[in-house]
Amino acid sequence: MAFVKIPPGWQLPESIVTPESVFMNRRNFLVGLGSIALAGCNSRQAVESNLAELDLKPLRSQRNPKFTLDRELTDEIVAATYNNFYEFSGGKQVWKQVSQFQTHPWTVEVKGLVNYPKRFTIEELLKTMPLEERLYRHRCVETWAMAVPWIGFPLKALLDRVEPQNTARFVRFQTFYNPQQAPRQRNSYPWPYNEGLTMGEAMNELTLLAVGIYGHELPKQHGAPIRLVVPWKYGFKSIKSIVKIELTATQPATFWNTLVPFEYDFEANVNPNIPHPRWSQATERLLGTGERRPTLMFNGYGEYVASLYR
Repeated sequence: MAFVKIPPGWQLPESIVTPESVFMNRRNFLVGLGSIALAGCNSRQAVESNLAELDLKPLRSQRNPKFTLDRELTDEIVAATYNNFYEFSGGKQVWKQVSQFQTHPWTVEVKGLVNYPKRFTIEELLKTMPLEERLYRHRCVETWAMAVPWIGFPLKALLDRVEPQNTARFVRFQTFYNPQQAPRQRNSYPWPYNEGLTMGEAMNELTLLAVGIYGHELPKQHGAPIRLVVPWKYGFKSIKSIVKIELTATQPATFWNTLVPFEYDFEANVNPNIPHPRWSQATERLLGTGERRPTLMFNGYGEYVASLYR
């Protein structure tokens, strides 16, 4: 009998996914987008102008066909104007607050329980790491969701270069600390922002260090120049603007778990059956359309990660 490949029910046919060539020409893509309603007084023209002024360099990468979607990609303008980045703002219009943030030069230090600790420049990572595009769902603990085309490389590829030691059980991530550029870092929160994963989570094939989105470098509000993406966890685990990665033997303290431990646990896996203390997680709202959908266990990535939690 001939081999017949039956795609999973959530898989989107490649024929209706936005072609990579469209994303590779950002300005034409922005011009071609249809009009949408933006929250508050934002105008589409203002956001397009803001992105153009950033002069984001295109990033050439091959799309990994293994990671497709059960929904349309979120409009780039919507994704660029609805963000959490608490170093700059407690609201969603972070794009208006990050103009003074300097993302070049930038280095990422990898240290701790590794045989070859090293500090990498962002240029070195862009040049030497295996960049690919992946279409991922992104689910915020606040119940909103989007779907975006990240460009990056597996965290495992970076950790393999420094050779983790056998005693390493966790990975700690730290973002920048610069109160002059990030005014909310002047308050009493436990800055700099820290996050953590187990080694099993860090080495999982889904775990990505993203350096781009929509075919170009990350805008500042998305966590330029490099951020973590763990799509089966709530978005606050995907720490932005990373400057330090440290392998440890003990579970690291993390930002939100330190601030509000009864609301934000270390694991923070997407789970429709466990409500947040102040709201249900049973459904999610898609940005751009407002559509409500049932929340998927592990955000739909159970086949990759469920075995980590048995």
